Amino acid sequence: MTEIRNNIPMVALRGLTILPTMLIHFDVSRKMSIQAVEEALAQDQKLFVVTQRDPEKDSVQKEDLYSIGTIVNITQIVKMPKGIVRVLAEGLSRAELLDLRKEDFLVADVAAYVEEEQELPADYQQAMLRTLKDAFENYAVLQGKIGREVVLQILEEEDLSLASYQIAANLALHYKQKQKILETATVRERCELLCSLMENEQQVLKVRREIEEKVKARIDKNQREYILREEMKMIREELKEDNLNEADQFAEELKKLEANDAVKEKIQKEIDRFRSVGMNSGESSVIRGYIETLLSMPWDKASTDFEDLQRAREILEADHYGLEKVKERVLEFLAVRMLTKKGDSPILCLVGPPGTGKTSIGKSIAKALNKQYVRISLGGVRDEAEIRGHRRTYIGAMPGRIASGLRSAGVKNPLMLLDEIDKMSSDYKGDTASAMLEVLDNDQNRAFRDHYVEIPLDLSEVLFIATANSVQTIPRPLLDRMELIEISSYTENEKFHIAKEHLLPKQIEHNGLSDYRVTVTDGALRKVISGYTREAGVRSLERRLGEICRKAAREILEKNRKSVRVTEERLERYLGKARYTVQERNEQNEVGIVRGLAWTSVGGDTLQIEVNIMPGRGEFRLTGQLGDVMKESAQAGISYIRSVSSTYHISDDFFKKQDIHIHIPEGAVPKDGPSAGVTMVTAMISALTGIPVRADVAMTGEITLRGRVLPIGGLKEKLLAAKNAGIKTVFVPEKNRADVEEISDEIKKDLEICYAQTMADILPKALAGEIRPHKKNKKRKEKSDVESEA
Repeated sequence: MTEIRNNIPMVALRGLTILPTMLIHFDVSRKMSIQAVEEALAQDQKLFVVTQRDPEKDSVQKEDLYSIGTIVNITQIVKMPKGIVRVLAEGLSRAELLDLRKEDFLVADVAAYVEEEQELPADYQQAMLRTLKDAFENYAVLQGKIGREVVLQILEEEDLSLASYQIAANLALHYKQKQKILETATVRERCELLCSLMENEQQVLKVRREIEEKVKARIDKNQREYILREEMKMIREELKEDNLNEADQFAEELKKLEANDAVKEKIQKEIDRFRSVGMNSGESSVIRGYIETLLSMPWDKASTDFEDLQRAREILEADHYGLEKVKERVLEFLAVRMLTKKGDSPILCLVGPPGTGKTSIGKSIAKALNKQYVRISLGGVRDEAEIRGHRRTYIGAMPGRIASGLRSAGVKNPLMLLDEIDKMSSDYKGDTASAMLEVLDNDQNRAFRDHYVEIPLDLSEVLFIATANSVQTIPRPLLDRMELIEISSYTENEKFHIAKEHLLPKQIEHNGLSDYRVTVTDGALRKVISGYTREAGVRSLERRLGEICRKAAREILEKNRKSVRVTEERLERYLGKARYTVQERNEQNEVGIVRGLAWTSVGGDTLQIEVNIMPGRGEFRLTGQLGDVMKESAQAGISYIRSVSSTYHISDDFFKKQDIHIHIPEGAVPKDGPSAGVTMVTAMISALTGIPVRADVAMTGEITLRGRVLPIGGLKEKLLAAKNAGIKTVFVPEKNRADVEEISDEIKKDLEICYAQTMADILPKALAGEIRPHKKNKKRKEKSDVESEA
């Protein structure tokens, strides 16, 4: 049964649900809520309270509130500091929110639910009442915070509805759970929900009590051990044994230490200080750790480098195929060291794509020179303390990575590989790249000062080799301190030799096939390289060879074979269908289609640039997901063509009546850079004049407004891509002639490389025909000839 009540003052509660029969204090601070309370006192002291769905909202609408609330009777209000009003109210009955209006305060129309006589059977009511009381009594015992008087009062209640509300009011439930209780339509639903909630709460309380008992037992045990340890310390301190013994051990180690007098004097002071500090002092462990660090540093201890150039060359050649520049630089360093018996160690930076052997060559160099090898990964390092160490005033202070690397090497002249130096970053804790400036400067690193060690470290004899994928993210001052050696992408022939001589034997051994005859033919290896991998390095190639070896191992066990031979025809059984195909050159010469050359992070590639001319209003379109630099290059190209249109017999109004559309296929792949400038100009001139472009021609170079051809980068990879695509003639900028001469003859073989200073050097050779007047120009010329004769 419901009773409609209109215009009753309302307060929206945040994080609180009030149930009928509940006597509770709650605070209101919002102006509208305070006015609603005052209005209720002025009327009949009745107030409708309902819980907000989101406690963080200040201004609420009807949809921001639960639909069921409680009508309460205000018995007392107390004004608190800071404009807060504390209200003492008693819940009367449930009510449904029908309408909400905002005046000076919230006013609601509600339907109040009047509790009627229960229609439940008497035996059910009695059973449910006993169940509720038993569950509540058990909950109160486990919870331990409900007063005994409250428990007795609820146990004496005989009305099922009142008992259910009183029990719900005394449960430590979240306001959302109490809201569910308030929203139950019948006493039966309310009682069943209460039983479920109390059962769950009892389980939680039992587990919590078990955890507390375990924690208490553990704490008692720890306290007992702590007291015993303290007693032992006191005994040792009285006997004056422990600290003195350790100090004596440190003094003995100091005598054996290879270091100069300044270092030994510093360590001796720390040992004396350690003797004077008591065992109970927190400083004792700090000093002990510091002394141990100083004693383990290789101050004047050095390893003897090999002085055999031939042996060093053999080791480098055996471990790595190619990388000639790196090997030559290492042998040069060794030769100078042999002649002068001294000399600063070089600081090299190997820059190249992933998987080209930059990190692994470090180990080979260390092996060839008989140096200790230390690898320091700098990827993601952003705290200066990682390089320079923490100051000893901090808890948990430790040396930086450079000092720790020397300590682990055990000598002062190791090979230290600074891996991924281009991946360092900086934040509010300092700039790691700036900290590396001192490390990688031969004039400054003779006295590198680690914040933790505090004594200058001599890094001048350390051979630093850094690796990076790109120099773009390395700060210029740091880059200036290193000797750059570029490691370019491997050719297919280099990959073949690496796979055959290094990767395949390694995978055969790794997969337990050393005792079996597993062979991969040369043709199969070349097909794996061209059809199943596309990368600058050889990491994917090694994974594919590992996949072949795993399948071969399974075949040996399942079919009881002694040998497996993988041929080009059987390769599909091991690796599936080929994943990549080489984009071959076109068979026929075509108008408006030119092959360009591009550099990617996994090597070179060819780009087919297409140009179409169509009737229109002189629009110029570019599609294929081109970057800003590439778009500007196309704009410069069309401006150049318009400036020389008379040379190619293009009519003056052509660019007003015709649209030009440039498209580069593979639109899902972003493309950018200026090196496609000459390619786009050639394609546009071909489309404008109707002369086809030779299918066996490719080109690369930046174009200017005056038609000059500027140099570009990544030439080795681009020429390799042209060769793989079957291109016969490649146009490159004249200013790249020196770069071409450095490229191995293996790549340049069968390629005709033409050098261009301007577009005039390219078009006559690239176009498969003579430039003739445009049709419209031809008609205009015939007309003018007739007029001149008349």
